Amino acid sequence: MNMRKLPAEEHIRTRRLYEEVFPDDSREFVDYYYNEKIKENEIYVIEEDEDIQAMLHLNPYKMYVNGREQMANYIVAVATRAAYRKKGYMRELLTGALRDMYRSGETFTYLMPAAQAIYLPYDFRTVYEQERHFYTEADEGQKDTVIRALQDEECEELADLANKHLAQHYDVFALRSAAYYERLKREYAADGGTLMLYRKEGMITDCRPSVLEQDTERPVIMIRIVDAGRMLMSLSLKSLAAVCFRITDPVIEANNRCVVLTGTEHSGVMLMEGKEENSEGTVDISTLGEIVFGACTAEEACRQEGVEMTERMKEELDKIIPLSHIYINEVV
Repeated sequence: MNMRKLPAEEHIRTRRLYEEVFPDDSREFVDYYYNEKIKENEIYVIEEDEDIQAMLHLNPYKMYVNGREQMANYIVAVATRAAYRKKGYMRELLTGALRDMYRSGETFTYLMPAAQAIYLPYDFRTVYEQERHFYTEADEGQKDTVIRALQDEECEELADLANKHLAQHYDVFALRSAAYYERLKREYAADGGTLMLYRKEGMITDCRPSVLEQDTERPVIMIRIVDAGRMLMSLSLKSLAAVCFRITDPVIEANNRCVVLTGTEHSGVMLMEGKEENSEGTVDISTLGEIVFGACTAEEACRQEGVEMTERMKEELDKIIPLSHIYINEVV
């Protein structure tokens, strides 16, 4: 067994495995993916018997996180050829990629699971259900609204408006750009869809995909903290806070540390190295992710195995303003 990160010129070698493991994806969509996404992504593979038997793709996105820009990887196309499953290949790929992301200075990563139970052992936790709104013929009845296919020359205007709107309503989302929408147009077109732009009195009011079949399911997004320190320092506080506690992480050794979290509503979170004798509790990396992204409170966290907090620590952690307003609707 040999695990490695492929150089860009070898990315195309994974296509055969992709088509084998994801047969429901149309030929046109796979063409789109291998023409577009592999230009800038990273692909980890495990080779055995002179071929690629397992893979994991990291698709990079520029994210808006609590008013700041951060890069984050969307983990997709996690796949193992049927004859090579149950050998621990996925664990090797995930842990290797997570450690590399930490070394690259990334804060968190996320994925859309085929089944949530698969990723719980790797400290991913569900924080969001995707919201999808589609174009329907009934929309044509909206008064004074003109609806037509999005044109390339309109993508920059749409991106500017979308970023302003999303920043007013969400803590975490993928930043839009003209290139983002031009690529999204090609993504929908690969499966026979069209991005429809809505204008009222000349102003853009919405953009929705018109697709052949509308998926009514709400896929979930699971997030895992990569760098606990960077993640915590991305947060804001309700008021003055100061608490010392331990963080544990079974995969990324550098996250196993004792920290002093301090700050005010004006400064946001600041971190210092803490001393074990001053610690008021212990939080594992998965539970910390749930607290940070608003999936649970400090009180609820204490019901989980391996988490301990004094009453004062609970009160201090409740001063964190969680990143609970999330809009991550990308497919790949």
